[in-house]
Amino acid sequence: MNENAQARLHEVVVVGGGAGGLELVTRLGDRLGRRGRARITLIEKTRAHFWKPHLHEIAAGSMDLASYETNYLAQSHWHGFRYRIGEMVGLDRAQRLVHVAPFIDEDGDEITGARSIAYDTLVIAVGSLTHEFGIPGVAQYAIRLDTPSEAARFHRRLVNACIRAQTQAGALRPGQLQVVLIGAGATGVELAAELHRSTRTLISYGLDRIDPDKDIRLVLVEASPRILPALPERLAKAATTLLEKLGVQVRTSSRVQAVLPDGVRLADGEVIAAELVVWAAGVKAPEFLKGIDGLETNAIHQLLVTPRLQTTRDERVFAIGDCAACPWLAAPPGTMVPPRAQAAHQQASHMVGQVERLLRGRPLRPWRYRDFGSLVSLGEYSTVGNLMGKLVGGNIWIEGYFARIMYVSLYKLHELALHGWWKVGLDTLARMITRRTEPHVKLH
Repeated sequence: MNENAQARLHEVVVVGGGAGGLELVTRLGDRLGRRGRARITLIEKTRAHFWKPHLHEIAAGSMDLASYETNYLAQSHWHGFRYRIGEMVGLDRAQRLVHVAPFIDEDGDEITGARSIAYDTLVIAVGSLTHEFGIPGVAQYAIRLDTPSEAARFHRRLVNACIRAQTQAGALRPGQLQVVLIGAGATGVELAAELHRSTRTLISYGLDRIDPDKDIRLVLVEASPRILPALPERLAKAATTLLEKLGVQVRTSSRVQAVLPDGVRLADGEVIAAELVVWAAGVKAPEFLKGIDGLETNAIHQLLVTPRLQTTRDERVFAIGDCAACPWLAAPPGTMVPPRAQAAHQQASHMVGQVERLLRGRPLRPWRYRDFGSLVSLGEYSTVGNLMGKLVGGNIWIEGYFARIMYVSLYKLHELALHGWWKVGLDTLARMITRRTEPHVKLH
């Protein structure tokens, strides 16, 4: 097909290569791009995709990032879409243009200049970031887990802290080797459990001057009256019991006033000394979405969308995933779909049909969120959760090995959407073999 013919194709542009965005362009590329029915373009500011719910395992060192990344350029070649590196910084709805900032590499060199990319249908799927809530010191002294590079940075600092403690001449100072995790949602809870295991494995590799039970302390701080405030109370109680058995100090109803260079100050004036602070309290959409070109956004910059996933002020602009505030049709009026991986997966699947209906001139269909429950992994110790909806015909509590299998299956469903059965099967086998020949915790 020549370039003039290609220029007449319907231009579908997806911004953001997270769980929802990459699944969407992969399926659209396979079904429309390869067949010449539309031109599919992904705009993404990074080079590789990593499933965000696994970031706590990168931070703990229990997962090798390189083994679980998906390269966008290779994925685009295999699945019939175009990958354009860069960060969306603006939108011109009148001209139907997405404005993209120059891409600067780690050496400060400009790889691509500022440009604008035309669309007929635009899907914004840029995900979410950790919400700082205006707390002083978060940006300077805390580590957030929004990206793989931030998670890897935390792990490097953790390993360095242990090596420093092993080799220093004097005794440990107050707060040394203490980690404060702020925010007891799924990320904070899962990281606390994973860190308990991985630090003990790390120390077993010759760091014999450190007593993990005595010297390493994990403190989980949550402003709400209980951990996992967005999930069922029974799940929160089970997770609290297990964390406390592991020696994790759980501090609920504790608001952070400031993050300090060497700890955290609470609203009541108490200071918790810490060598490392992780900030995982709340989420918000990226700042650039706030009122972008007149689109309607809420207090945390999410784009307001209709049940058809169209933004409220432009039917050609859609939004999915954590950056979208979508009504939950099966819930009481005013309830929004929670920011979960299962929601992004369902929205991506629905958007494939929406784009096909647009091309055929058919009316769009509303999307209905199906809540299949919640699962929280506590590392090798346990997995707890509840399954609900049509999957089980009600609401049942699950725990232990079966819950762990269900938790792992969530990621496998994501992999299958990207790669298909053969590649997922071979990759899984390769990881199982590699796991037996390498340290169980990343040591650098």
